[in-house]
This record gives sequence, C-alpha cells and structure tokens, in this order.
Amino acid sequence: MKFDLLAKDPQTKARAAKLTTDHGVIETPIFMPVGTVGTVKGVHQRELKQDINPDIILGNTYHLYLRPQTPILEKAGGLHKFMNWDRNILTDSGGYQVYSLSGRRKIKEEGVKFKSHIDGSYHMFTPENVMEIQRSIGADIIMAFDECTPYPCDYNYAKRSMHMTHRWLKRCITHLEKTPFKYDYSQAFFPIVQGSTYKDLRRQSAETIANAGAPGNAIGGLSVGEPAEELYAMTEIVTEVLPEDKPRYLMGVGTPINILENIALGVDMFDCVMPTRNARNGMLFTAHGSINIKNKKWEDDFSAIDEMNITWVDTEYSKAYLKHLFSVNELLGKQIATIHNLGFYLWLVREARKHILAGDFAEWKTKMVKQMDNRL
Repeated sequence: MKFDLLAKDPQTKARAAKLTTDHGVIETPIFMPVGTVGTVKGVHQRELKQDINPDIILGNTYHLYLRPQTPILEKAGGLHKFMNWDRNILTDSGGYQVYSLSGRRKIKEEGVKFKSHIDGSYHMFTPENVMEIQRSIGADIIMAFDECTPYPCDYNYAKRSMHMTHRWLKRCITHLEKTPFKYDYSQAFFPIVQGSTYKDLRRQSAETIANAGAPGNAIGGLSVGEPAEELYAMTEIVTEVLPEDKPRYLMGVGTPINILENIALGVDMFDCVMPTRNARNGMLFTAHGSINIKNKKWEDDFSAIDEMNITWVDTEYSKAYLKHLFSVNELLGKQIATIHNLGFYLWLVREARKHILAGDFAEWKTKMVKQMDNRL
C-alpha cells in the first residue's frame, strides 16, 4: 500500500491524499459505505459503482465468519469475487461487534469467547485466528483485534483494556508474519488506538500504535455514546501523535457534521452505518439539513427529493412519492433513500477534498456545518 499526501489546508489539519492498493486508488478524505455481510444493504453493486461510486467499502469479520463462513469465501476466491466487487475493501476485526454482544461474551487475555447472535453457538476470537479469518476474507485493508470499551467507562477498566489491546496487537503482528496472503494481491494491516475518553490513555495508546510502524492507523472506541465534544477532543489528541505520512481511519463516525469536523482534525477515512440505517428509517441527509420523509408536511410536496441531483434518484422521484412509499412500507422507498444518503456522504467528502486542494476548506466547512445543522 502506498500513501501520498497531496495537500494540507492552511487553517486546519485537513489533508488530501491518495492511497494506492492492488485494487486501485482511494482518494482521501473518503467515506466507506458499510457492507457488513458482503452487501451494502439494499444497493446493487452496479448502483454502488455507477451512482454512489466509492473507492472502498467495508466488510465485517464477525458477520462474515458466521455467515457465509470462511470456507465458502475461500472457495469463491475471497470476498471481492464472492460479491463481484473489484474495488477496495476494508474489514474491521470484529472487536466492535464482540463489544456490542455484552451479555453474550467473555473477554480474557487469550481472546473473546462469544455466543453467536444467530443460533447461540459458542465461538472464540483470538488475535491469531482473527488474522487468519481476515486473510481468508481477503480485504485490502485489515484491522487488528482490539477491545472496544463502552461509554462511560471507568478509568482503570479503560487502562487495563488498552494495555490488553496493545498486547493483542503484538500477537496480531507476530501471527500475520507467519500467515501468507491467500490471494494474488497484498493486504495492509492497521492497528487501533483505544483509551476511552481519557486524554493520557489516548496519547499513550496513539504512541504505542504509531511505534508499531504499520502502513496505516485507526482510531477506535469512539462514537459509542460520548458527546461530540469528547469525540473531537480525543481525535485531536490522537492525530497530533499518529504519523503524518500514513492514513488515519476514524472508525464508526458519524453524522455529516462529525465527518467534516474530524476531517479538519486530520482524519482521512471514515465509515458509519448512519447513512444506510437512517435511510431505512426515512431520514435523508442533504447539504441544507436533514429531512424526515415520514412527516405529513411532505405528502403533497411534488418537488424533487434533492435539487442538487447528486445521484439519479434525487430528481427522478418527488418527496411526496417517497413519503408515500414509506407510508405503505414499500421496499423501494428504503432503496431510494439509501442511494440518496450514500451519494450525499460521498459527495460531501469529495467536496471537502476539492476545498482542501483549493486551500479554502475552513471557510467552506464553517458554512456547511451551519447549513447541515437544520431540520427541514
């Protein structure tokens, strides 16, 4: 993997860069649509490529391990071939999913024993087997196995957990060195910064992760319920420590405003289920604010979904028609909203990139944050 830093905004820490893997170029800042189980929910791969057009999407180790299971993925030749996607894929290691199982898992030094949410069967994730699973899935960028702490979180627990994540990181690296690539392309490994919302722990973790010398680095354990101010404060501490010549990935973040604020703090990569999940619940994001399409006010509004016409659905259908589809629980409504929201998120990070390259990102960001903070 190759990372080229192309421009820095003069007034913020925002960066525009180019990340190159064996599956092509990723222009950053980038938003990665979440394709948890080998599909971005409700969207054909053709629509993803032609209409939403991300350079990279995300898959999930925990879910893909349970279904369709790694032997199927290996027979298919990896996730790219299985789902017919010839661009980049990143897999997260399952640490967050294991965290969200709370009552169904036991965390020990060896790893995590958990009960499947599907059939209650018991499984074990260790740093070693999670590396093997990610080799089998075959993503271009793979993540270290970590423990994601809840919010709020006791200081001593956060500290113990962080140190265990660091020990797990060493085991991940040792095992990866012994585990060859499964397919005809390489994989880049990113460790994950933890430390909850404690500044000293975040700084310490960022230093440990930076010293691991990986090709890129991730910031985990945020967007788990903490206030936005805490999210920004922790990101700022970490980006001050993480090396400038490597990509920085903030996991699971966030709203369009969160994304712009974190780009300004020096983050390059984002993923979040928000555009797809909110779309399925009738919430649309636009450059002028958010729309709850289920509200009665839209039932006779025959204007386009979004005059900006970022994706074809925006002017193909009216707000009144989309509201009708949601009121009759028609699947097409969820699909239209999903394409719109993902298209908007990709437009937003690409506009941010243009303004970083042009040198006027700070001014544009201030205007956009104000605009997007409206309920339409």
